[in-house]
Amino acid sequence: MTTLPKIAWIGLGIMGSPMSENLIKAGYDVTGFTLERAKLDRLTAAGGTAAGSVADAVRNADVIITMVPASPQVEAVAYGPDGILENARPGALLIDMSSITPQTSVDLATAAREKGVRVLDAPVSGGEAGAVEAVLSIMVGGGQADFDEARPVFEALGRTVVRCGPHGAGQTVKAANQLIVAVNLQACAEAVVFLEKSGVDLTAALDVLNGGLAGSTVLTRKRDNFLDRDFRPGFRIDLHHKDMGIVTDAARSVGAALPVGAVVAQLVASLRAQGDGGLDHSALLRAVQRLSGDRV
Repeated sequence: MTTLPKIAWIGLGIMGSPMSENLIKAGYDVTGFTLERAKLDRLTAAGGTAAGSVADAVRNADVIITMVPASPQVEAVAYGPDGILENARPGALLIDMSSITPQTSVDLATAAREKGVRVLDAPVSGGEAGAVEAVLSIMVGGGQADFDEARPVFEALGRTVVRCGPHGAGQTVKAANQLIVAVNLQACAEAVVFLEKSGVDLTAALDVLNGGLAGSTVLTRKRDNFLDRDFRPGFRIDLHHKDMGIVTDAARSVGAALPVGAVVAQLVASLRAQGDGGLDHSALLRAVQRLSGDRV
């Protein structure tokens, strides 16, 4: 018999599947729900339990974790007669690890409080590789006591776990994270095209750049994507487009200027409009190539 809390996991996509599996490896009893049968089969093969609905998944859970694409999906699984708030037991802890607007997180916490359900917003950074390796950075908004209770769960999923403030603070920090990542990816993509057109050995150049001040986690993680033109999705352009909308809207609401971020947001939107939304965000390289006259 385990004394660990029972976990319901809603959303078993690129990030959710390996994250839920890491909790199973850590000894947690995980019941999951998602819309794709193959993803549920993967969960059961890893030792989890598949549920037939959100309501069934959360009914007996101590901790409920959601990892879905955006605010509308969080609202869809949280609200309504078949949603989390109507079916979770009083006292349950709902941890939303999706990347959504800060206001959606604040509204969810308010609605959950009326049902006796506690909430943390806890978006992550690190991409698919970070999820698989359980080395994610987790930025959390919500109460200190709830954060302390959830820390063992977070530590089974990530390496850097920080409470950033009250409800919505985790999402605000995640928005800033996505701004930095997008701008960094764009700079790397421009450097790659510049280096290639200059006839420099690209592998050698990226290695030496990553050893100096120009080095970054983005360059480390995406180096091979750039070299091999491998844009299989670890984090899709579609999702980064959504996140750039979140950060630009949030910045406008607080009066923060994002001049470079606004340009990169438009470049991400352009890449998506050209049909590359399903590719990894390192495919920003393709946009730079097109602007430089290359056929891709």
